[in-house]
Amino acid sequence: MNISHAPEKIQIGKLNINPLDYDSLLKIIRGAIEKIDKTSIAYANANSFNIAYCNAAFKENLNGFNVIHPDGIGIFIASRLLYGKYGFRSRFTGSDFYELLLREIRQYKWKIFLFGDSDITLKKVQLRNPDIQISGYQNGFIYDSAKLIEKINESTPDILFVGLPTPLQEKFVAENFNKIDTKVIICVGDGIKVLAGTKIRGPVIFRKLGLEWLVRLISNPFRYFRRYVFGIPIFLFRIFKLKFS
Repeated sequence: MNISHAPEKIQIGKLNINPLDYDSLLKIIRGAIEKIDKTSIAYANANSFNIAYCNAAFKENLNGFNVIHPDGIGIFIASRLLYGKYGFRSRFTGSDFYELLLREIRQYKWKIFLFGDSDITLKKVQLRNPDIQISGYQNGFIYDSAKLIEKINESTPDILFVGLPTPLQEKFVAENFNKIDTKVIICVGDGIKVLAGTKIRGPVIFRKLGLEWLVRLISNPFRYFRRYVFGIPIFLFRIFKLKFS
């Protein structure tokens, strides 16, 4: 899975990440759909970095994507610590990007298929966006991969959203990329909640300061305690170790 129109990648630890902003990723998606150039897209954040550090299979799966965009304040800071002015020029936040992608979907009347999250959330995506074409959806808790792929292919979407936890979503795409008949496959994690308008993001000032992770931790400590309370210090330690090694 390799395409020529993705910008040159920056290596952050074991991950090779494209230095993208919102406009450049939207351009890649438009090009893939218009030229029927099948493209897989994933994101890399501090959590991805930590998983890849210890999980060779995940590292291979993620690095096999055509495009890997940075996601979150942590990976942005890491790029600047490691590469200075040659790091990422601006922060990339997946939740903000998905709202922009929705506008493109409306404008160009692309069809989408949603895979992930719960049936309740999936139905809310259509209720919140009655003007977009959802060719099908499948919750991410109970599914059969073979039947799901058949369902996706029959619905002929332009974009497949895969919203499973990391590293499950990357594994699913890596194993099934050649079987899925769609132009763009994009891993979004809990980004389906953004499309549904149910994701808790906190005040704008927290977003600008890169503290959305704190809002998530407070709203759901059971789910995010290990990822943030342990994960962030471990991530920073590993980045500084790279910096001074």
